[in-house]
Amino acid sequence: MINIAIDGPAGAGKSTIAKLVAKKLGFIYVDTGAMYRAIAYDLLKNGIDPEDEEALRAELSKIDVALSYEGDTQIVLLNGENVNGFIRTEEVGNMASKSSAKPSVRAALLELQRDMAKKNNVVMDGRDIGTNILPDAQVKIYLTASSKERANRRYKELIEKGMEADLKKIEADIIDRDNRDMNREIAPLKQAEDAEYLDSSDMTIDQVVEHIISKVN
Repeated sequence: MINIAIDGPAGAGKSTIAKLVAKKLGFIYVDTGAMYRAIAYDLLKNGIDPEDEEALRAELSKIDVALSYEGDTQIVLLNGENVNGFIRTEEVGNMASKSSAKPSVRAALLELQRDMAKKNNVVMDGRDIGTNILPDAQVKIYLTASSKERANRRYKELIEKGMEADLKKIEADIIDRDNRDMNREIAPLKQAEDAEYLDSSDMTIDQVVEHIISKVN
């Protein structure tokens, strides 16, 4: 099996790139961020404070997260319910950043993610894929861009969806999430020693996709 690990900070375009790479190669795309967001959505919906370890563990015991496909679209299922329409908000993203630092949350998803990679050719993106989840992945990329460029991309995405957006606040949130992700005790965001550092600030999506595919062929 061939495994491609794409790590990097919030807003670097990991999911977009990973989906396109997987589609072109005929691999399965495993959106680990969406899995963490599904858990975060559940915690928000049920008023669970991730700092309350007892309540967190109790809620995790009730949660089942799975991935399925409808045509080319990946569906994130939370206890059997399609939650694609609920997990991409800033509120859920910030909760995912906080809750994913908790050992109990990471343990809940780790084995599921590794099992997918053992059985399939996969492209997996996240914060600690190359360092922790798939340390033996044949291709490892650390994908990043400047905080300003990442904020601009997110701003345009929200405006195109007809949503209100504050560019300065988005960049401040991105910088805050970077600090939180890089400095957490459990599986912090960092570049794997054998990963390629790829700054996409001045690259098109197609250029990034082709560059990664060239590492497989």
